[in-house]
Amino acid sequence: QVQLVETGGRLVQPGDSLRLSCAASPPTFSPYAMAWFRQAPGKEREFVARIRRSDGSTLDAASVRGRVTISRGTGKNTITLQIDSVKPDDAGVYYCAADEAYDAGSPYLPRNYEYWGQGTQVTVSS
Repeated sequence: QVQLVETGGRLVQPGDSLRLSCAASPPTFSPYAMAWFRQAPGKEREFVARIRRSDGSTLDAASVRGRVTISRGTGKNTITLQIDSVKPDDAGVYYCAADEAYDAGSPYLPRNYEYWGQGTQVTVSS
């Protein structure tokens, strides 16, 4: 059974940096891509960034471009999301997602991902 577990969510101040991690199991799971989405209260889940497993190529949302870095972690199926210069709009629950295989769907849409973690809360407050 595939599981995604996010860690790293916490209370941060505007301007801080934050690093989130996601670990997928079992070790035999080999997703085509893994991504981060976030959801603020009362808002839809939105795409943040994606990394393709085969070559490490990345996509990110225009709203966070220049402030986030998605990368492979040290584990086989681990990814990280570095957020710099955190803004109040970055607050929300951050979800890790995995796309099992390539398809024609948009990588920016939640429905393209078959597996999801439970989320990790990021709170931004001064």
